[in-house]
Amino acid sequence: MRRAGLAFVLLLVSAGAPSSVGAAAVTTKEIEEALTCQCGCGLTVHSCNHLQCGSGIPLKQEVLTLVSQGLGRDEILLRFRDKYGEKILSAPTVEGFNLTAWLVPFVMLAAGAAVVATTLVRWRATRETSPSEAVPRPLSELDRRRLQAELAKEKS
Repeated sequence: MRRAGLAFVLLLVSAGAPSSVGAAAVTTKEIEEALTCQCGCGLTVHSCNHLQCGSGIPLKQEVLTLVSQGLGRDEILLRFRDKYGEKILSAPTVEGFNLTAWLVPFVMLAAGAAVVATTLVRWRATRETSPSEAVPRPLSELDRRRLQAELAKEKS
């Protein structure tokens, strides 16, 4: 099912692209930059600097063979992904779990910003109505008499 979905996306992309007659031919460098070397260096196949690399050299030869057969960039990358798995691609695809991995950080950032904004609004609202900042009201005549009576009791 995933393969069919990717094939459909590739079909849509190629339908919008110019025909192969007018399109520039894919280069080996372009494909090698889209593939990660499997020797553990963490670089692309094109920029792997290990002498006699057991992964990079065969991959470069395989890329050269596929490019010389006239295959397109997407088709070549699809073949590599099918053969070696998604780890061969230097940039993850935006489908399935990878789509979730791309979106979750932004969703979490937005949720965190909403929590902070809500907290600040509530905090500010409680500060504005804080009893320590309330204006004291004047004493009524009854309260004034009671206070004077209590103070007179204290003195005696």
